[in-house]
Amino acid sequence: MDVHNAFLHGDLDEEVYMKLPPRFQVSQPRAVCKLQKSIYGLHQATRCWFTKLSSALTCYGFQQSPKDHSLFTLNNNNIQLVVLVYVDDLVIAGNNGTAIQCFKGYLNQCFHMKDLGRLKFFLGVEVARSPKGIFLRQRKYALDIITEVGLLGAKPATTPCEENHKLGSATDLILLIVSNFYLNSCKIHALSIGKLLFVLFGI
Repeated sequence: MDVHNAFLHGDLDEEVYMKLPPRFQVSQPRAVCKLQKSIYGLHQATRCWFTKLSSALTCYGFQQSPKDHSLFTLNNNNIQLVVLVYVDDLVIAGNNGTAIQCFKGYLNQCFHMKDLGRLKFFLGVEVARSPKGIFLRQRKYALDIITEVGLLGAKPATTPCEENHKLGSATDLILLIVSNFYLNSCKIHALSIGKLLFVLFGI
């Protein structure tokens, strides 16, 4: 589920002032606005929104995981519900369809929600369903990485260069071209390696 204008739901627990919007006319030129609610662009916006959401979940009976603060669980009379939060996106799972629908109704009363249906993608992870169960895979995420570096049509090789290839003497021009290539592509390669490490090890 997705929360519309999530950061606007947060309640401020401190005094915050902002400059007047452009073209806003007032009699006092040095006047400022005192915020009553959180707004986008505010440093405290994320914290205020998560505090508001956490409060709503705990009031419903959820418990926040001490290991992962974005994970909330509810166990009541053989009914199990799990909520995973990522900013304004909520992944809801459970063993009782009626309980899930009741919980969604509660969320709609608290916030302006949009039900996105069955989970298909979440943070680069594809959720595939079959008669055998639910499977998680990162095929699309990995293909996107390969496409970004222009290697989608590349063929795999056991060695990075031709076997028994003799390297000739390079001129200063060739060295300059090669060095410029590595300098320009260094950032792209570093980003790609980081994404591949995330796919392989989740780091």
